[in-house]
Amino acid sequence: MVRPAGKSYETMKKILKSRFITTAHVLFGRGLDELTEAEIYKTIATTAKQSISDNWIKTNRQYTQKCVKQIYYFSVEFLLGRLLRSNLINLGIEEAMKEVLQEFNLKLSDAYKEEPDAGLGNGGLGRLAACFIDSLAAHRYPGHGCTIRYQYGLFEQKIVDGNQVELPDNWLRDGFVWEYRKPDKSVDVKFYGNAYMREVDGKLELVHEDPMIVMAVPYDVPIVGYHDATVNTLRMWNAEVNRDFSDYVTLTQEQIHQRNQYRDFVESITRYLYPDDSTFEGRRMRLIQEYFFVSAGVQSIVRHYKKTGMSIYDFGRKIGIHINDTHPALCVAELMRVLVDEEELTWEDAWAITRDTIAYTNHTIMPEALETWSVDMFRPLLPRIYMIIDEINRRHLEEVRRHYPGDEEKVRALSIIQDGVVHMARLSIVGGHSVNGVAKIHTDILKSTTLHDFYEYTPRKFNNKTNGITHRRWLMGANPELTALIDESLGSRVWHRHPEQMDGLHPFVEDAHFRKRLMEIKHLRREGLARYIEAHNGVRLNPDSMFDIQVKRIHSYKRQLMNILHIMYRYQRAKQDKNYLTLPVTYFFGGKAAPGYYIAKETIRLINAVADRINKDRSLNDMMKVIFIENFGVSIGELVYPAADVSEQISTASKEASGTGNMKFMMNGAITLGTLDGANVEIREAVGDEHCVIFGLRAEEVMDYYANGTYSAWDEYHTNEKVRNVMGQLIDGTYGDFRSLYDYLLHANDEFFILKDFNAYDEARVEVMKRFLDKESWARTAAMNVAYSGRFSSDRTIDEYARDIWDIKPLIIS
Repeated sequence: MVRPAGKSYETMKKILKSRFITTAHVLFGRGLDELTEAEIYKTIATTAKQSISDNWIKTNRQYTQKCVKQIYYFSVEFLLGRLLRSNLINLGIEEAMKEVLQEFNLKLSDAYKEEPDAGLGNGGLGRLAACFIDSLAAHRYPGHGCTIRYQYGLFEQKIVDGNQVELPDNWLRDGFVWEYRKPDKSVDVKFYGNAYMREVDGKLELVHEDPMIVMAVPYDVPIVGYHDATVNTLRMWNAEVNRDFSDYVTLTQEQIHQRNQYRDFVESITRYLYPDDSTFEGRRMRLIQEYFFVSAGVQSIVRHYKKTGMSIYDFGRKIGIHINDTHPALCVAELMRVLVDEEELTWEDAWAITRDTIAYTNHTIMPEALETWSVDMFRPLLPRIYMIIDEINRRHLEEVRRHYPGDEEKVRALSIIQDGVVHMARLSIVGGHSVNGVAKIHTDILKSTTLHDFYEYTPRKFNNKTNGITHRRWLMGANPELTALIDESLGSRVWHRHPEQMDGLHPFVEDAHFRKRLMEIKHLRREGLARYIEAHNGVRLNPDSMFDIQVKRIHSYKRQLMNILHIMYRYQRAKQDKNYLTLPVTYFFGGKAAPGYYIAKETIRLINAVADRINKDRSLNDMMKVIFIENFGVSIGELVYPAADVSEQISTASKEASGTGNMKFMMNGAITLGTLDGANVEIREAVGDEHCVIFGLRAEEVMDYYANGTYSAWDEYHTNEKVRNVMGQLIDGTYGDFRSLYDYLLHANDEFFILKDFNAYDEARVEVMKRFLDKESWARTAAMNVAYSGRFSSDRTIDEYARDIWDIKPLIIS
């Protein structure tokens, strides 16, 4: 509830108090002193929803009445994190709610802990989507999200005997207080069957015989704007069996068996985030999921649009559909299906509308990682959609051949269907009007290598939109002490809505009082993380040590393996020379490995083996500690990012599209130790070399090695004593048997240049520790990173999308 005009703070508190008491009575029929902590959380959330729902209704009504253009952001992930605190902040009632609860001897901070993280995402892709819909609402843009309502998240990570163990993430066990089920807005999605065209009265007409029909039911979550009345929508689609399906009385045993099989199939569609794609069945389920939410979302959008009474021919001017990576690429074909088959438009008109509507963000530099589907799987599962893609491709290649007469190699490179494979990135590019990368270097690589043929063919479609993060969660929510310091220094809270004004902190970089306060806050945050680690890992940490942190999905290109190998090297040196360690350092890792990713899981096992040995070695006198943070996610991240001194961003140059963890660390005053990869390049441009530490191969050097095949891991091993010594520890029993990692680095020829960059990484870490020992200089660096982090807010990114791609304007809800 944004404070109503003319009403005092005390009046607002009275309203909240009355609603809180009434809500508790209605929900649970008990007095406040009888409520459990979980019930208190639900009561607070439901109280907040009363303020949200009024504005939600008002927002949707005004979008319709004023016929504004609306954007629908399709993403297979939305990593929301906990919503209670962010909603209270955005409503402007956090302090008032805290004071109301204090009157009943209750703590708002305890309620925050009761909320589960929504299991709707895994990593950066999903967190970016969540930041984007937050910024859309905060800047009053008509923009919504569309995704799948997964029953189980990726998995809950447990570390057992040093190994990652995956447990079901049953995040919906106690329901999701923020969602609203909308069964009246359900749509049907068709799979399988036999689709073909037949001529009726001189016209071609689609026939789709015996399809398997799945009911898609929307669950809507309000997305609250910051201190205004805008409330947008995240629509999550759930696969459900029609209620009429429950009548078994007149069925034979065979029919009952068939019906149960169908029920199992339907319920499996939205059961898990990212089914195991190492099997044919797992890959097919991934494709089923993708089409399920795309079809449901597109049908819903068209149905809602038609109710406004606007012409279907104006659809592309009033609706934008944005594809976040290729998982929702079938939006192109599904929108064509709806326009041609259901709205009976000509192919030419439907295609013009589709291309005006669709825009695509690429997140993948590596060509081998671009999503593809075999025709043998695709065509039986989605027969009508395959027909449409085949026709899109046929017409597209006619244009390509006119543009490149006689050049069949170019035709192959630009074909959507090639060699029995459907290329989803190619479909996204051909079927839309915009293709953007997510960092300057990423976009340049797309243009020059990964998507070069398409850039050469349609250069005007390509543009860059560097990623961003919502500062309202990652600074204002996660680090209230630093927020208060910035408020005090800038003399206003205008930066809450316009984070670019954080640049005004630049004069304070040289202010001794500001730097002292900043370092006190950093120490406070380290103490908070240390308490969490002692409670969860049983390891006591020194909050005066340097906190060096790498938290992200465990993957070979992100090079957690290089990090832990270097820690092994430092530990070996420390055992040989008691004067080697001059600075206490605590090294943190966190992140999940995909269940079938053996090398990533072995990396986790090695990290924990090294941690166990080092943390028990009393001779180190607490000069080194290693921590693996179990089940890292958004809520733990809110504790971790503000505590970091060093942000490890060490991916192989040219492999990370952008990264957003680097921005979260920077915004909270950590120094980037990284390669010139992704958004690290732009962070360096913002703060300068003296306020970050860059090392390692450049992107062009990496690509030259790949192109020429001149790199040899064996040569690096035999000529580099540091590498040889640390590699030996993988197989000599020091930490157990890790020959798998030894063989991976040598026999797979060190595909991500861990050994090649090892010495440079060692030098970079020495440089970081040297800088940390100079306390005044380090405080200046921390302040500089905070001061120039505003440009990495998702508010800036969304403003660029709105202006350059979507052509939408803010609308003030009155």
